[in-house]
Amino acid sequence: MNNQLILAAENGDTERVLNLLKEGADVNAVDDRGRTAVVAATYANKTDTVKALIEQGADINIRDNNLNNVLLYAGASGYLDIVKHSLAAGADTTLTNRFGGTALIPASDRGHVEVVKELLEHSDTDVNHINNLHWTALMEAVILGDGGERYQTIVKLLLDHGADVHIGDSQGITPLQHAQKLGFEEIESLLREAG
Repeated sequence: MNNQLILAAENGDTERVLNLLKEGADVNAVDDRGRTAVVAATYANKTDTVKALIEQGADINIRDNNLNNVLLYAGASGYLDIVKHSLAAGADTTLTNRFGGTALIPASDRGHVEVVKELLEHSDTDVNHINNLHWTALMEAVILGDGGERYQTIVKLLLDHGADVHIGDSQGITPLQHAQKLGFEEIESLLREAG
């Protein structure tokens, strides 16, 4: 029954999910990949099912075998509505993915402007969290971005919310130095103004 629940969640079959829960399926049961129903629904971007599972008491902080949970995966994938539901449900913003990053870091490096904005404006996410590569969200937005408009917006959002321009990578190279090397002039100016 628990495996049926996770499969139904992944398929976005909210009615079946609710019926299985009524019949006694465990809302926080995990499959062989460590995924709960709410994580499976998140992977498949099934917003309504995620919302229903949260309302049924699903623990959104449980991480699967890849160290993803609802907020971490939704943030990295740019699933804004699921990010909003998980934050409203009290998601733990200090939990990290397999690279030691919070949801803000992959959202920044993948150019998910609205997710970055949501995390910065509606959660206690640490804007200066440093991952296993010794990179912050700001560093990732500079190094892994394309320097274009979305990344300029993300850099500005991060700076407006207290991103420290002086935190360098493991070699001590700052975001500004990386922006210069990559020829991202607009980002370079934003970083100069900030620091």
